[in-house]
Amino acid sequence: MGHTIYYNTSIQKWCEFKKFMRKVCEGIGYQLEEENEALTITPTKKGVEALRIEKEGEGFAKTNLIEPEHSIYLLILHSVSSFGSVSVWED
Repeated sequence: MGHTIYYNTSIQKWCEFKKFMRKVCEGIGYQLEEENEALTITPTKKGVEALRIEKEGEGFAKTNLIEPEHSIYLLILHSVSSFGSVSVWED
């Protein structure tokens, strides 16, 4: 039943990325928490895990194909390429 998004990130323009994500999360009503060199994005819908993006690292989030959160996560992750590099895959 579950569906998971996996990703690797390397963000060179970290300050710019954080500023961008603050605007995005404010606009779509998601909670954003900052801790060291990581951001945690928490949606309002149940059944979707928080998305934790590290400056350099890998991660995953179970979305269970719940929309629009699944698509928003994909858009957020692919936007990392404007600030560094990212690889994304799903199962």
